[in-house]
Amino acid sequence: MPTAPHAAVTATTITAPPPRPMHTDAERCVRAVQSKDARFDGWFYTAVLTTRIYCRPSCPVVPPKPENMSFYPSAAACQQAGFRACKRCRPDSSPGSPEWNQRADLVARAMRLIADGVVDRDGVPGLATRLGYSTRQVERQLLAELGAGPLALARAQRAQTARLLIETTPLPMAEIAFAAGFSSIRTFNDTVREVFALAPGELRDRAPKAAQKVPAPGALSLRLPFRAPLNPDNLFGHLIATAVPGVEEWRDGAYRRTLRLPYGHGVVALTPTPDHIACRLSLTDMRDLTIAISRCRRMLDLDADPVAVDAQLSADPLLAPLVAKAPGRRVPRTVDEAEFAVRAVLGQQVSTAAARTHAARLVGAHGEPIDDPEGGLTHLFPAPEALAALDPEALALPRSRRTTLTTLVRHLADGSLRLGVESGWEEARARLTELPGFGPWTVEVIAMRALGDPDAFLPTDLGIRRAAQELGLPHTPAALTARSADWRPWRAYAVQYLWATDVHPINSIPA
Repeated sequence: MPTAPHAAVTATTITAPPPRPMHTDAERCVRAVQSKDARFDGWFYTAVLTTRIYCRPSCPVVPPKPENMSFYPSAAACQQAGFRACKRCRPDSSPGSPEWNQRADLVARAMRLIADGVVDRDGVPGLATRLGYSTRQVERQLLAELGAGPLALARAQRAQTARLLIETTPLPMAEIAFAAGFSSIRTFNDTVREVFALAPGELRDRAPKAAQKVPAPGALSLRLPFRAPLNPDNLFGHLIATAVPGVEEWRDGAYRRTLRLPYGHGVVALTPTPDHIACRLSLTDMRDLTIAISRCRRMLDLDADPVAVDAQLSADPLLAPLVAKAPGRRVPRTVDEAEFAVRAVLGQQVSTAAARTHAARLVGAHGEPIDDPEGGLTHLFPAPEALAALDPEALALPRSRRTTLTTLVRHLADGSLRLGVESGWEEARARLTELPGFGPWTVEVIAMRALGDPDAFLPTDLGIRRAAQELGLPHTPAALTARSADWRPWRAYAVQYLWATDVHPINSIPA
């Protein structure tokens, strides 16, 4: 069971969670609502029996009486029970539950796929096929844990996307319905009225007019929420320092990169601010909006639970000063798991600069060109299918690494190796280990940044061993691995704190 947010025990804070879903513990949920604890937003939802609305725990209105509260594990479950979203706290736009990015069981993988738009594109049978289970098994497990099946969960996501577009853009309602994934205007209108108790036009009329900016074709500006604290230094610093020319850049205070998406491509600009990540998206097809947002949130690890992570790591007296100095570090991840795996191979045993050079050559030779009127982005990173036919002799790499790279892309292209959000972490590790040239460091860095395993660990990494030695931790791989057992299940975050002890570009945002 994942660890819910921690806090000191006072009259208005929450004790450590029991080993069961939080929404089933009414006493703890009531205390979270009464203290308006934003750390629990996304962990559960409060349905008010008298008003028939549902809220996030931090809703600013006066909390209802405990006997009038009911608790649900998802917005979709609230909607299925006949509750509408609160107009004040907008529970549908709260950060996602951290559970789905720190587990690899069927439900967690299903939730990641639903966020990636699989149900909208391929239906529930397509979701079940990607997971390797029957449709009935998937529906039964989602209902048991989340109180809603895959269709209801996807519907709730479409409603949230529709609200975002209605309130922040002047796009015609027909275009919004299409972009949000609805099959018809009627379904769009009915869903918006049912979920928000307002017609689409009424939602737009209530929104601040300043927020409704006229976008460039296919462009959209929005805010990505997160649970505080968030330290952007290593998060953005890592992405910027390893940026592949033509695919990524740091421009005007924003990390920008190209996105390969199911219906087309896009360019995103992400800017850290104290209380949100400013996101500007340009898409060739607005149907990719929900998917692009989901992938950006995943890359920036925005659904993490930093309080739980930092509390666990601070229990080690040698790590505690690092956490206290810069709490809220995230694990920089990726928008494209196959791309990251290729880049991990290119970065084996070379400097950051050399890895960028190798990747840039690959992009120039095999990437798909795009236009970027705002900056210097020129290509999408090449898909495995485009790399599967490359000539190994054309690669400026040692022969053994050429074999590693060509074997990897061949397995990615033919589907025998899957590293998507539906992948089981241990199964993917086992498959990677079978490939030539994949040692523990490469497998674990892919597990950490592509697969998203929060407990991935790199005891053989030179920077980690050097930091461990300086802190007085064991610095041989075996001894450090044994010591790291106390940091589980958050060892990937411990890696970020240990890396941050070094003066390196990955640990800071350029001035």
